[in-house]
Amino acid sequence: QVQLVESGGGLVQAGGSLRLSCAASGRTFSTYVMGWFRQAPGKEREFVATISWGGGTTYYTDSVKGRFTISRDNANNTVYLQMNSLKPEDTALYYCAARRGTTIVVVTTTLWNYWGQGTQVTVSS
Repeated sequence: QVQLVESGGGLVQAGGSLRLSCAASGRTFSTYVMGWFRQAPGKEREFVATISWGGGTTYYTDSVKGRFTISRDNANNTVYLQMNSLKPEDTALYYCAARRGTTIVVVTTTLWNYWGQGTQVTVSS
């Protein structure tokens, strides 16, 4: 069982930056692929980024490439999402997720095993 707790969301102006953190419980954090998803009001939850066990492989949805960076610290059971050059369309509730297995790029939400409660990111224009 893995419990995930996100933090770091907030209100920021367009062009600004935020760093989201996701703290995970459990001694097997390093064996989980980790990801970030987001859900805007009235829309479905969508994939944002994912990172492999050791952090050597990452993958991003096209809309955030070059602006967002996912990373992880397995010694401290934490995954991060650094968000730069934020845009109003990035406004959403951001979720951290964990999944067992070796496949890194999994955009289907139902294939992820554990979810956090979400942290709100609001970007004003």
